[in-house]
Amino acid sequence: MLTPVIESICRNEGARVLAGLIRRFGDFDLAEDALQDAFTKAMEVWPAQGLPSTPSAWLTTVAQRRALDLIRRRRSGPLYTDEPPDLAAPEATVPDRHPADVSGVDDDRLRLVFTCCHPAISPEAQMALALRTLCGLSTREIARAFLEPEATTAQRLVRVKKKILDARIPYEVPSREDLPQRLSAVLGVVYLVFNEGYSATETPGLIRPDLCAEAIRLGRLLAELMAGEPEVLGLLALMLLHDSRRATRIGEDGVPVPLEEQDRTRWMRPAIDEGLARLDAALALRRRGPYQLQAAIAALHAQAPRAEDTDWKQIAALYGGLMREQSSAVVELNAAVALAMAEGAELGLAWIARLEAGKELAGYHLLHAARADLLRRLGRHGEASEAYRAALALVRHSAERLYLERRLTECGG
Repeated sequence: MLTPVIESICRNEGARVLAGLIRRFGDFDLAEDALQDAFTKAMEVWPAQGLPSTPSAWLTTVAQRRALDLIRRRRSGPLYTDEPPDLAAPEATVPDRHPADVSGVDDDRLRLVFTCCHPAISPEAQMALALRTLCGLSTREIARAFLEPEATTAQRLVRVKKKILDARIPYEVPSREDLPQRLSAVLGVVYLVFNEGYSATETPGLIRPDLCAEAIRLGRLLAELMAGEPEVLGLLALMLLHDSRRATRIGEDGVPVPLEEQDRTRWMRPAIDEGLARLDAALALRRRGPYQLQAAIAALHAQAPRAEDTDWKQIAALYGGLMREQSSAVVELNAAVALAMAEGAELGLAWIARLEAGKELAGYHLLHAARADLLRRLGRHGEASEAYRAALALVRHSAERLYLERRLTECGG
């Protein structure tokens, strides 16, 4: 049966095709509608006729024809008489100069991530728009990335598209000179794509290697484009170091394996070596930032031959620096765990209790899981069981649920 194969192709190729459509037609909604129609057509045609030799080219051709049809309807139909008079034919929207000549960015998707990150809209809206339209993440996946309700994310996307339309914010590829002011949001988009691949929201498996690989690909392109930006190198190093552990993060039974129990001999050495080299290059530029600090933490884990060799005191110190650069409740939670490992579980539990009292992470299952793990290490199994149950009440992914249930059983719960 071809349907799962078709769905996989549409998911993997869709964002790249959409990027090309937006570049040609300059209209996010038009491109999305045309691509959705192409997906529907593929579901009808491919099972009967077989897969085309180049599915992405097939989708692009069908979507472009559909977009042209939609534009003709806008012009001729009575419901579209209020269209702006300067609506140009699609062929006319293609500039004389290729967008890469304007921006220096050759990759369609990366160029349009920069385009989405327009300074006239808020950073959160920039990232949400890029993640939804160009990176193919669902509203639920974006909501998880922002630690907010799905309805909030949906409203944010509606508002930003309305603002773009009402304010006539142009879908222009930024010039080379404009890239630096958009870089922070672009890095945020790439990092959130990687995070969704590293810990997926909606797929049966906890890891989505396709998203991790795409984020790293975009990171490498950014490193070539903006070699003098240390945070670009820091983000690439961070992703490589995390991705180096991919093969050991999930057991054969599908249950996540905690860092301290992973087989470090199976970590991907080339990814570690490249990550460390990228981090060294970033630090040599002497402009510290949050991605570099996170990469330095990941590097300490990668360089420890055994879990017990981990330099937790240095990691705790780096989290202190990270909180000064990028304070958030999630960073504090990670810092609390690092403090517990460096100085004693009781100190970490006290910090987590303060975070819990603040309610900012009330719906975050990892707060309860972290508290449960520290209580388990102290032998306080009754309290640990209660914390594991609180985490289970909030966890959404089946693989993480299996891990928490296993820990709860170990504690006698």
